[in-house]
Amino acid sequence: MTSRGVGNMILHKQFMITYFSTKEGKSITRKATWTEKCKYATSEVGNNLMIYFDLDRQGYRTAKNSWNVRYL
Repeated sequence: MTSRGVGNMILHKQFMITYFSTKEGKSITRKATWTEKCKYATSEVGNNLMIYFDLDRQGYRTAKNSWNVRYL
């Protein structure tokens, strides 16, 4: 299953997320999961945000504007 942008996530199900990182200047793909602390938000300037738990880095990360999710 693949989803794009804002939608419903499955709690504790692992997925791969891909998005463009402006900080690193390239596309990033990470193995992640959705926890009770994860959420969708809108920044003060109107960007869509997805806060997810990054299993590769063992911490919460934020994807901005556009992302692709593929469940494992």
